[in-house]
Amino acid sequence: MKVVGIVGSPRSNGNTEYLVRNTLDEISKNGIEVELITLCDKKIDYCTGCGYCKKNNKCHIDDDMVLLTSKVKEADGIIMSSPVYFGDMTGLAKSFIDRLRPLRNIHAFKYKVCGALSCGGFRNGGQESTIASIHDFFLIQGAIIVGDDRPTAHYGCTGVGDTKKDTVGYDTSIYLAHRMCDVLKKINNK
Repeated sequence: MKVVGIVGSPRSNGNTEYLVRNTLDEISKNGIEVELITLCDKKIDYCTGCGYCKKNNKCHIDDDMVLLTSKVKEADGIIMSSPVYFGDMTGLAKSFIDRLRPLRNIHAFKYKVCGALSCGGFRNGGQESTIASIHDFFLIQGAIIVGDDRPTAHYGCTGVGDTKKDTVGYDTSIYLAHRMCDVLKKINNK
């Protein structure tokens, strides 16, 4: 089994990436392979809505999404993350999501376990609405969505400010990992 963690932040080594790394580290402790994918260092053009992907199950744009789409397709689990930008995900994260349209035609998300993570400047600074947007994408793709596990059991991981000092954000990253592992193991009879 493999889980990829997608960091939809335009900043490298920022607060969002820190929490995604925590989540992936915890998942790897359960014997599941993990891979961190940052989008800030990738070339991702906007979807042009041309419809090519509907007919050919691939995008006509030749950029880093060719490899990224393959990595997402092959993964058993996905953590999608974004910092909050005006109450929602970053444009970079949205472009990434839009460009995964070719996977919808082949129902590639049907048995993928997916979770979301978001960081903001304040505790109620748009993290839940950002996570809800990510969850909408997962639902439309037909994925299995998990939130963080007990004792918090909310939408997913939410971080605030300097996440290295945010104990609640850290805890929810661990709980999200536990829930993902639990469902992945159930689906794969492990």
